[in-house]
Amino acid sequence: MNLALLIEISYFISAILFIVGLKAMSSPKSARRGMLWAGAGMVLAVAVTFFHAGMTNYGLMVIAIALGSAVAWWTAKRVAMTEMPQMTALYNGMGGGAAGAIAAVELLGPKEYGALLMSIGVLGAVIGTVAFSGSLVAFAKLHGLIKRTPRSVLVPAFNAVLALATLAGAIALVTVGHPAGGLALFFAAAFVLGVTLTLPIGGADMPVVISLLNALTGLAVGLKGFVIDNAAMMIAGTVVGASGTLLTQLMAKAMNRSLAGILFTSFGTDDGEEASGTGGTMREVDPTDAAIMLAYASNVIFVPGYGLAVAQAQHKVWELTELLEERGVKVKFAIHPVAGRMPGHMNVLLAEAGVPYDKIADLEEINAEFPRTNVVVVIGANDVVNPAARTKKDSPIYGMPILDADKAEQTIVVKRGRGAGYSGIENELFFADNTRMLYGDAQDVANKLIASVKTL
Repeated sequence: MNLALLIEISYFISAILFIVGLKAMSSPKSARRGMLWAGAGMVLAVAVTFFHAGMTNYGLMVIAIALGSAVAWWTAKRVAMTEMPQMTALYNGMGGGAAGAIAAVELLGPKEYGALLMSIGVLGAVIGTVAFSGSLVAFAKLHGLIKRTPRSVLVPAFNAVLALATLAGAIALVTVGHPAGGLALFFAAAFVLGVTLTLPIGGADMPVVISLLNALTGLAVGLKGFVIDNAAMMIAGTVVGASGTLLTQLMAKAMNRSLAGILFTSFGTDDGEEASGTGGTMREVDPTDAAIMLAYASNVIFVPGYGLAVAQAQHKVWELTELLEERGVKVKFAIHPVAGRMPGHMNVLLAEAGVPYDKIADLEEINAEFPRTNVVVVIGANDVVNPAARTKKDSPIYGMPILDADKAEQTIVVKRGRGAGYSGIENELFFADNTRMLYGDAQDVANKLIASVKTL
């Protein structure tokens, strides 16, 4: 068996590991195993690449891999769960940037490509660069480095002009040539386009945007793999692009919004400031009374949101759950598809706290249970439980499937303060007759509930 065939077989095995790993990631129970399989596939693909004929610069490659691995290991160990969405956005951007860098190296290199391969390569360069800069903006918005977004009607017009300029540069590269100066202008235009496309998108749409940028990164990597004839890049990029596209569509459907509406209309504040509520009277409950409601209930559903992550209250909520179960209370957790700041954010958070997978249900599985639930506890969630999605046709979230928390016998909303919260949309649930507001930091509130339940 010759070396070239052995490399191709290794790439094929890597592809199988990628696909099997991705399939395993579809369930929280097998997600960890899927990550290990996909990681093993990537290690294999990188290792056999060293044996390609004509490969040089081994020293630089080893140094780059060592430095990248060290940085990734250090940051992954230190990152807080509340910062996981922005870390995901940043790492995704690195993939897009890598695809753009490969394109730049190939275009400046001595190798000549035909018109078809040049067109594919340039397309991959645009997509990768847009994904790179767009992901950097998503990171900055999620991390609070960008507090405001432009609302001017001139922004779409500017984006259209910039997109046309980028297209013109791409055509010129394919038909005329690629001098270094022209190539730099082309990449600069694509980079700015990624920034200006992502910057106006509202904070509430960030989970969908991260998923879309991930799909773009995968597409860019797949296109570059086709150009340089690398099977591992082609397969990995295609798998990531396809899965990211499907996830984007599912999340947009979960919000009942079109992808165009997400990209070109701003939804949600970026600084998390609370708007003052004017929808009626919010009825407050103290931790002691709330604990009594929970301790003497037959069944309870917790609905976690980003506020739970901010307060890092997942461990205390699970401790409270165990206390309630000792008293015979049946407890479940309800997760909306777009809860948190990235796909699967709440699932990861609860898994970290040790919540069993069979206690976590998605919207379709649990919505029918709310009308026969004694108490629902909403912790840091907003739009995903807002009844305005059913009743107000002029609301930005009208038609979005929500968790039917308002249909329970009693609902307790744990919230840091009064107002509309991150999205800027007033929540009708807060003013319902069967809702009680429990104000305070989620971890502090959970501690008080635990202490009160223990005394009963």
